[in-house]
Amino acid sequence: MRARLHGLARWIAACCIVALASGCTVGPDFKPPSADAPATWHDMQRTATQQMNDSHAPASVPTIDSDPDPRWWRSFDDPTLESLIARAVQGNLELQQAVWRIVEARTQVQGTAAQGLPNISATASYKREQLGAKGLFESQGIYDDVNRLGEPNSPIDQIAPGAGPKVQQAATNALNRFTEPINLWQVGFDASWELDLFGRVRRSVESATAQVKGAEESRNDALISLEAEVAQTYIQLRGAQALHTLTSSLVDEQSTIVDLTRSQARVGLASELDVKSASAQLAQTRALLPQYDQQAEQAMNGLAYLIGETPGALDAELAAPSAIPPGPPTIPVGVPSTLARRRPDIRRAEASLHAATANVGVAVAQFFPDISLTGQIGTRATNARDLARWSHLFWSVGPAISLPVFQGGALVSNLHLSKAEQQVAALDYRKAVLGALRDVDNALTVYRTDQSHRDALADEAAAQQSAFDLARDSYRKGLVSFINVLDAERQLSQARQQHAQATMQVSTDLVALYKALGGGWQEDAVRDLQPR
Repeated sequence: MRARLHGLARWIAACCIVALASGCTVGPDFKPPSADAPATWHDMQRTATQQMNDSHAPASVPTIDSDPDPRWWRSFDDPTLESLIARAVQGNLELQQAVWRIVEARTQVQGTAAQGLPNISATASYKREQLGAKGLFESQGIYDDVNRLGEPNSPIDQIAPGAGPKVQQAATNALNRFTEPINLWQVGFDASWELDLFGRVRRSVESATAQVKGAEESRNDALISLEAEVAQTYIQLRGAQALHTLTSSLVDEQSTIVDLTRSQARVGLASELDVKSASAQLAQTRALLPQYDQQAEQAMNGLAYLIGETPGALDAELAAPSAIPPGPPTIPVGVPSTLARRRPDIRRAEASLHAATANVGVAVAQFFPDISLTGQIGTRATNARDLARWSHLFWSVGPAISLPVFQGGALVSNLHLSKAEQQVAALDYRKAVLGALRDVDNALTVYRTDQSHRDALADEAAAQQSAFDLARDSYRKGLVSFINVLDAERQLSQARQQHAQATMQVSTDLVALYKALGGGWQEDAVRDLQPR
């Protein structure tokens, strides 16, 4: 018996080797698509032409000499911002969800890969059953034949006179034992293995692995969005605080004007109307302070949410005003051809195309036969103590084949659907590339033009400051009316506020540019992300 089992094992191993050696993978093989990006950024090329005729250059200039810094937030040189981003990476709940989606996708790969491995299960059973043999024996006349053995002149009686009744009784007892309920004990192992000769399982694993890559890129995309949102919210906080500080200084200056007007009115050099007008403008300026307080409070609560904390958790740390973080003199943006490797949305679109291509192979493999090896081995006995005896051993082994003959067009439809999904995925990849190129060029344009706008507002604020100083001095000397002072003061206030808002907008634009360039998920930023 052991020799037979060894021979059976050798036969199964030989079949497996032959099956694996003859296996193939049907369907198209995935080839990474080409991004087809231009040689340089359109906005930078146009800007270079314009600057030949314009001597005024922005303070912060993009350059293609090197790729963007993956830790782009360090270019703002703000330790608080760096700390907030580090805490957000560790504590943000949406990012943790993205990490767990990767775990889900990897688990699905393991489940898909298991389809190509042998499936072995242990079985054990006990049954007490009545076979119904007595009715079969009676219907076949077996009991009648046995009863005739005890009659005189039966064949048994002729051979051994007087032995017929004894033989008839023994045969009756044997038949009765077959008709009684029995206990049936059975233990064993069942095994099956789909040989995957045409690569259906391998293509399924390839598709699932590509989906894991897509989940990882979704995580990277979420990480970039989180870092950019933290930076933009922090800039909005510092901008609101800067506007509050600026408005407070304007309140102080306008209070001085009110006091001056009242002094002028007491000596008859100003009217009560001038005093009321100055007081009204002061009140109008003061009315802006609650608005900036509200913006600062909302920004601090937004930052607390992004790092996974409750509202108010950062008030003590961020309540003190600080300057709006400026951009660096030069901003490495790299060349367009490297964008496809940096942008997670493009990489995710490539992974989706890979999965769709593999699914075409799965659909093609369904047209071919499925061949499996199945086997069973165990022992069976009517008494539990007999299960260990080799005489009670049973086994079976052999191949099974399933060939689709008629499916009503379902297989053809599934193949056409898979090919259509592959074409859609290819177009999605191209859309992602074009969208990324558009995002970067738009961000470059916005950053450049907003810098020019900010610089113009700075010149305007300086000019309005000079105009206000002249109007105030002239009013003190009685050379101009108070309406000139109020108008100059109003224009100065607007110019200062617009300049502060433009400064905040330029820093926000820079964050948007870094986000469009796809930085922030490389190096060790992702390495520390673990499911919680």
